[in-house]
Amino acid sequence: MSMIGNLLRVTNTELKAYLEDSSLLEDRIYNDESGADPNLTDIDKSWEGILFLLTGQKLETLDHPMGRVLFSGQSIDDNLDLGYGPGQYLTPEQVKVLNAELSKITAGEITKRFDPKRMTELEIYPDIWDEEGVLDYLLDYFHQVQAAYAAAAASDEAMIVFLN
Repeated sequence: MSMIGNLLRVTNTELKAYLEDSSLLEDRIYNDESGADPNLTDIDKSWEGILFLLTGQKLETLDHPMGRVLFSGQSIDDNLDLGYGPGQYLTPEQVKVLNAELSKITAGEITKRFDPKRMTELEIYPDIWDEEGVLDYLLDYFHQVQAAYAAAAASDEAMIVFLN
């Protein structure tokens, strides 16, 4: 089974509604007949690779502030499993702070941080780091994360991140 990372931009009003009744979030994610929520960014299996590029760490040992980009530690509802655990959220203010940091990171910096040997040693999911073109794969999805945060920050939106 694959673990796919997702970033969902939501208004602060929507976030508050999801915190009060998490079934509303589940309905939005899984009952969308069109499957084309323009505020949903699918980052495929790149999520732990991106996490490593931001922090030098893997999920199980994460204690770096930039880890909050994908794992805020703030759960929508601990009892709502969206596929691989609960969704985590950031408030619009937290999104703006992280966006300011994310927007400074260049493709050159990401390339320098890419260490396939270390990523394999740490068993960074999905353990494909010696394959051809994998750096381009990570860069593409990293840019999508940057774009999602930039859009959320510009629109004063919150962010919900989940794995499914």
